[in-house]
Parts: sequence; C-alpha cells; structure tokens
Amino acid sequence: MSTILILPGSGRRDSVNRKLAAVAADLVTEAGATAVLIDPADFSLPLFDQDLEAADGLPAAAKALKQKFLAADAVIFVSPEYNSSVTPLMKNFIDWVSRAESDDEAPLAAYRGKVAGLLAASPGALGGLRGLVHLRSILGNIGVLVVPKQFALGGAYGKFDESGKTVDPSVREGVKSVVAEVLAVASKLK
Repeated sequence: MSTILILPGSGRRDSVNRKLAAVAADLVTEAGATAVLIDPADFSLPLFDQDLEAADGLPAAAKALKQKFLAADAVIFVSPEYNSSVTPLMKNFIDWVSRAESDDEAPLAAYRGKVAGLLAASPGALGGLRGLVHLRSILGNIGVLVVPKQFALGGAYGKFDESGKTVDPSVREGVKSVVAEVLAVASKLK
C-alpha cells in the first residue's frame, strides 16, 4: 500500500486549496492508499536562511516535515497561485525539506526519486495554473518525477459548501485523475 503525502501551500484556514487537498486525501483513501494530509499550521517555519541553519541546524518543524516526505511514496502538492507563481509558504516548505541534516546525507534526500502530482484552486478563471508551471519546474530541478496530469480549479469559491465539501462532481473527477496517475506511477517505482 502506498503512502501519499498531501501538502497544501496555503496556511489560511478557509483556503480553497486546503479544501481541494482534503478532496485529494479522501480520494487517496478511497483508492486504498494511505493519505497523510498536512496542516501547514503544524509546521510553522521561519523563512529559509542559511545563517540561521548554520547557527541552529534545521528547525524541529523542518525535521518533522522532512520525515513525512521521507516516509511517503509520493507527494501531492496543492498550491495557490500568488502573482503568477508559487506561494511563499510552499517555496519555504520545499527549501527547508531540501536541506541535509548531516554531511553523509545524500543531497535532496527527501526529493530524489519521489513521485508528485500537482493541484491548484483559485477564484480566477485559470485556477492557479500559472503557479503550477513554476512548481513543476522547481520540483523537476530537485529530482522529483512530476506526473503529466494536473488539475487547476478555476472559480473555486463557488465549488465548495460551508463544510468544505465539493458541490461540483467535476472537481472530484479532476482530482481523481491526478491521484490515479500518482498512485500508478508510485506503485511501478516502488
């Protein structure tokens, strides 16, 4: 059974990307895999700073998040788009998790050979698609195999009810296609 880490790139409690991440977690579980849905509030990190790292090492939250990456077979990144790119929160998570904890740890150990899927949601028509272009590039450059299928949900504010559940069946279908591809590739590489 595969373990899939789901990482929202928004810390806002009512974020449509966090709601989309919850849809992904449900679909991963329905597919028979283990979903590990991250709450960004549980991993409060300072902005990445090599001087801080040199003085104090990796913060405890960075170590804990990195362990979740290392234990997962794949990661689904669910990222809003800020000014046509990834959010500072998502980039900060990626940067801290990329750091080695010792001289004998392989570079980018939490990312090398990892499979990933990309999701985004936005009130705009493009659904965060421009941010996913940058996220795909970042991940590819650090050794992550990003599956071709992705899903960007436009007009996202009208797609969820008050409880956070999606009211549009096409949302589940779009997310399901990404989840299925991530699981298929991860199982072949396992």
